[in-house]
Amino acid sequence: QVQLRESGPSLVKPSQTLSLTCTISGFSLSSYTIGWVRQAPGKALEWIGDMSNGGMPYYNPALKSRLSITKHNSKSQVRLSVSSVTPEDTATYYCAKSRYTGDGSIGLYGVDAWGQGLLITVSS
Repeated sequence: QVQLRESGPSLVKPSQTLSLTCTISGFSLSSYTIGWVRQAPGKALEWIGDMSNGGMPYYNPALKSRLSITKHNSKSQVRLSVSSVTPEDTATYYCAKSRYTGDGSIGLYGVDAWGQGLLITVSS
């Protein structure tokens, strides 16, 4: 059974770094790309970035300077870091699995399984 679970802090102070972990089961990180997506209150889904099965990260150009996505195959985890957060980064953050095997970015549309989502609030 394919499962993805996000974990991390629910509250982060402005200027700090947000670190989130996606732990997967039921499939292999060496076969599928994992994406990160967020949805701010009242706004549309926003693609953050992906970690391809081959180990190549892809980033949203608007956020790229603040992002790092890494993967740890032995722990079945993909980690997202967002530096210098502001209240605008308040959102529900999701990780997602690509629909197809193979390398490359999945964006918002190549997804077939989602985590439950984690609401992150940026506030002092």
